[in-house]
Amino acid sequence: MQRLYFALSILFLASLLAGCAPKAAAQPPEVRALENPTSTILPEPPATAEITKSKIVPRNPPASCPITRPPAVPFVPPAPYPAEPPERYVNEFWYGTPELWTMLGTEGTWYALPQDKDGYSQKVFWWSQDFDTSADPFPAFTVSIERLDVASSPLVVAQEATNASADFGTAMLTGVQIPSLGCWKITGQYQKAELSFVVWVAP
Repeated sequence: MQRLYFALSILFLASLLAGCAPKAAAQPPEVRALENPTSTILPEPPATAEITKSKIVPRNPPASCPITRPPAVPFVPPAPYPAEPPERYVNEFWYGTPELWTMLGTEGTWYALPQDKDGYSQKVFWWSQDFDTSADPFPAFTVSIERLDVASSPLVVAQEATNASADFGTAMLTGVQIPSLGCWKITGQYQKAELSFVVWVAP
């Protein structure tokens, strides 16, 4: 009988000790992970992409852009238009023929133009001795542009003009949308007359 009690006591003590021992399942996940380490293979880092710096467009036109400069013999519009642009148009000059002329800046640069998702916008005034605002206030007028410093094709950006009157007389007014900065040739066509000039479009 004593042996039976002794055996039961040993079994009871063993079960008690087993219950007090910490169980692997009760350990925190990070501890279990450390007990069973596995090798981790990190993916290869992507190849470093080549960084292409955007071309900085200078404020002044480069020599490669043949901007339109004042002619050696100044163009004088027919009466009643003023022989020269009014004084408030600083560094501006007439350019063209009696059939079609415009007013350009001596710097040959358009800069700080309004910008949107379609590019840069500018207004251009055109004059003609054949334009009669009372008879044709919204004349058919075609404006095409062509970039000269990169390969491109002419792009028509306007096919009608409105009219504007000020101290420079009555003119036809067109809007010009330019897709990007650079060297651009602007061509206006009114009736049988055509006039082109080159400007540098800068930030």
